[in-house]
Amino acid sequence: MAKPGPDQAFRQTGWPGLRERLFHLYFVLRRPMTLGARGLIHHRASNSVFLIRHTYVPGWQLPGGGVEVGETLTEALERELAEEGNIELTAPPLLKSMHFNRQASSRDHVAFYLIENFSQAAPKQPDHEIAEAGFFPLDRLPLGTTPATLRRVAEVFQGEPPSPYW
Repeated sequence: MAKPGPDQAFRQTGWPGLRERLFHLYFVLRRPMTLGARGLIHHRASNSVFLIRHTYVPGWQLPGGGVEVGETLTEALERELAEEGNIELTAPPLLKSMHFNRQASSRDHVAFYLIENFSQAAPKQPDHEIAEAGFFPLDRLPLGTTPATLRRVAEVFQGEPPSPYW
């Protein structure tokens, strides 16, 4: 039997897994292809990045979410950053890469942005969606940072070539 890959530790089982699959089924029925936007928010002065931990999926990850009907990628990113981190862009984000998110479904794609010009009105407090959020030094990312997040950090800061997969 093959050893499970690092992404398997972040796959949901039981009710949370079913809920996640039903959520994606809803979007497949509404939209044949799903599209998301995520941002790597880099605070240059402290050399740290902003990560979130959701209440409904395991692991620390980059903020972002799905693009709604009638929204641009940037509008979706701005909305998600405000909701998940009280963060506002002060300059346009830099599109770094596009990825096929085969873990979510066979039709999901993610636009990945680098953000270095932003403001944060106040630290994000926990709510029904976000369990924790904060800035973490690049050399001390929290235990449980998702493999996809670690790949994006390595692509931006260590010169790794962008993977076509999320």
